[in-house]
Amino acid sequence: MTRKPEVVVITGASAGVGRATAQRFAKDGARVALLARDNPALEHAANEVRELGGTALPIALDVSDAAQVEAAAERIEQELGPIDIWINSAMATVFAPVSETPAEEFRRATEVTYLGTVHGTLAALKRMRSRNRGSIVQVGSALAYRAIPLQAAYCGAKFAIRGFTDALRVELLHDRSKVHVTMVQLSAFNTPQFEWARNRLHGRPQPVPPIFQPELAAKGVHWAAHHRRREVCVGFPAVKAIAINKWFPSLVDRVLARKGYQGQVDMEPVPEERPDNLFDAAPVDYGTHGRFDARAKSHSMQWWLTSNRNAVLLGIGALAAVAFSRRMPRNPLRREM
Repeated sequence: MTRKPEVVVITGASAGVGRATAQRFAKDGARVALLARDNPALEHAANEVRELGGTALPIALDVSDAAQVEAAAERIEQELGPIDIWINSAMATVFAPVSETPAEEFRRATEVTYLGTVHGTLAALKRMRSRNRGSIVQVGSALAYRAIPLQAAYCGAKFAIRGFTDALRVELLHDRSKVHVTMVQLSAFNTPQFEWARNRLHGRPQPVPPIFQPELAAKGVHWAAHHRRREVCVGFPAVKAIAINKWFPSLVDRVLARKGYQGQVDMEPVPEERPDNLFDAAPVDYGTHGRFDARAKSHSMQWWLTSNRNAVLLGIGALAAVAFSRRMPRNPLRREM
């Protein structure tokens, strides 16, 4: 029996993790709605989905506008069919100290990153709850647990997404709903956000190493959409940051005060014509990757272990059984004569 292609909605689909995720679903032959602000990258991303075997529906909008998101959801169901998976990946941010970030920039980063996730989730729930099925995936970050200096706008939004998602998850459990909501906490990834995010640092912003390629994040998002895990991390740095901050937050504060500034700054000069996409889309297609290909990893042992947990547990159980059997007497009923 031929399986019906999934209908997948991805916000922030014109670049970075969102675009890589669209490519991953396209390989399954999915019907992918790509939501992003109007720029050349959106149509280019849609063409990539088609070339990989998927059906693409690019929709230009601003996720900070709830009416636009709701209208897009209505159009998607009319043209592609009932939505199976909704992925919230859109984000906007500012690299700057809190004291140098105007209130309107905090508001804009919050409206796109946090409220964009809320708007997408509401549009998805409106359709999924009545059918009692579907998956909503929030693309999060280790920074949803451990905030770092110079990224207060982004960290605040990701913390808010985690709180919102936790509350929604409990409500769905209370209602015995089969709609699944999960959050994928990412490590540092090589995406174009460091090329166009608003920047007031003395150099070019960069992710805190180690850095991973966005295709690995896309694998994590794709996997999370099909497995009923409460939350998953992609990359051991995310696991480490969350765990250490839970037990030693004051120590992490001091470490970040000493090292958290230089680790986020590339000392190359900032280009004079550097784009800025905080309020308006950058009129450039940067693709999926940022400028860190030479330093970025494509694989993660942590992710392999996470995504193969059942097989790993079975293997550990088998090894334990073998070890136990070897310690047992060969013939426990035999008595010395």
